[in-house]
Amino acid sequence: MKHDLLSDVLSTIKNGDSIGKDFVIVGKSALTKNVLDVMKKHGFIGEIENFGERELKIMLLGNVNAARSIRPRYSVRADGYDKYKRRFLPASGVGIIIISTSRGVLDHRDGEEKKVGGKLLAYVY
Repeated sequence: MKHDLLSDVLSTIKNGDSIGKDFVIVGKSALTKNVLDVMKKHGFIGEIENFGERELKIMLLGNVNAARSIRPRYSVRADGYDKYKRRFLPASGVGIIIISTSRGVLDHRDGEEKKVGGKLLAYVY
């Protein structure tokens, strides 16, 4: 059985936010840390702290309505974000799609601005 840590982290954040928790403890990897940094930059979550060797403590702000990983990891070209914005986000200008690019983990707005494509990882709104 395969294990998708990113999906687990995002569902833990969404569930913790929906029941009003102040923080959640999630598993740690380089990819999840980068995704959480993008979410923090856009104000969906608060501070991220190391909690032991393999876990992170994430402060919740109550700003997450939906947070899901995208499976399969679709490839997107630098000029192809519109199709996926319509598919995964509820309205124009609401939420972010997180992508893995050759320039690191970015949101779709930075990807469009820097004109880079990559693999879709998750969406949050």
